[in-house]
Amino acid sequence: MISFLDLHKINARFETEFKTKFEAFLKSGWYILGEGVKQFETEFATYCGTQYCIGTGNGLDALELIFKGYLELGLLQPKDEVIVPANTYIASIISIINAGLTPVLVEPDAKTFNIDVLEIDKHISTKTKAILVVHLYGQLCDMNSINKLANDKNLLVIEDAAQAHGATADSKKAGNLADAAAFSFYPSKNLGALGDAGAVTTNNEELAKVIFKLRNYGSSAKYVNEFVGSNSRLDEIQALFLSTKLKQLDADNLRRQEIAKCYLSEINNPKIKLPFYDYSSNHVFHLFVVLVENRQDFVNYLKANKIESSIHYPTAPHQQKALYRLNSLKFPITEKIHETCVSLPISPVMTQKEVDQVIRTLNDY
Repeated sequence: MISFLDLHKINARFETEFKTKFEAFLKSGWYILGEGVKQFETEFATYCGTQYCIGTGNGLDALELIFKGYLELGLLQPKDEVIVPANTYIASIISIINAGLTPVLVEPDAKTFNIDVLEIDKHISTKTKAILVVHLYGQLCDMNSINKLANDKNLLVIEDAAQAHGATADSKKAGNLADAAAFSFYPSKNLGALGDAGAVTTNNEELAKVIFKLRNYGSSAKYVNEFVGSNSRLDEIQALFLSTKLKQLDADNLRRQEIAKCYLSEINNPKIKLPFYDYSSNHVFHLFVVLVENRQDFVNYLKANKIESSIHYPTAPHQQKALYRLNSLKFPITEKIHETCVSLPISPVMTQKEVDQVIRTLNDY
């Protein structure tokens, strides 16, 4: 069986260093917000090209803390509208709602699956104050056009970069393409922890200072609370593991791109719609998503041929019970993607033999 994603194999490469880091962690006697977190925050800010990185408990919290930070700074007000792609993972939308803001869903570009700049422009109202872009599946949005539009309309731009660690455009990396960005280090991400973890990156000193406090009960000094904050701190041991894996991220992304190029050049089946890729470094292929009309038949076929697949995501956010207020909305492009998408195996530890087997199997479908 070809695994969709073999996390054990991915992390086994670092086992010796993980054990060394864990022993040092145990001996240190300092388990929350220690030197490991500070080191990773410095390293990841440097990697992204930003001045600041604030480690958080997970990616959802990272997004929420950005919005709450802007609320504390007065750059956002409760119920302000935030434009967001309709076909994102629901966490993007939840972060807006949890911060007391109003999500405005818009269709993606049918070619890239990323948020459509023309749709953003159409949905800007007097209540719109921010755009949340999502670099879906690891491919960067058209940030030049989005930032120009936002600058013209005086809007904040926030990146949901949870799937795009290391993606690069015009020599700038995800996390450094807007006013602020949120990352998830969920274990399956291109840079994944061994548990939950996240981070905010930004070049805005005021925002960074507020978020550093908000993640820790709104406190800058013990028992001194300036804001109604939360408890969302990057775990010390996860920070140590992430520092270890960060050194390998670019090489891992390169391998993902190599596999994607093999798929794109060698899969030739009219029943399977392959993803758009311009062969630049703006896509790090967190996921390789194809569209197939008879999805269940295709998934069953892959399983019968010993290939695991996954679906990201089977139900569009506006059709979820949790977002019942949005259930009446119609997004044809989004709905079509969610009804036909299938994610194929792609990971830095896949062998070429496995890649070739996936290609042969798809061509025989």
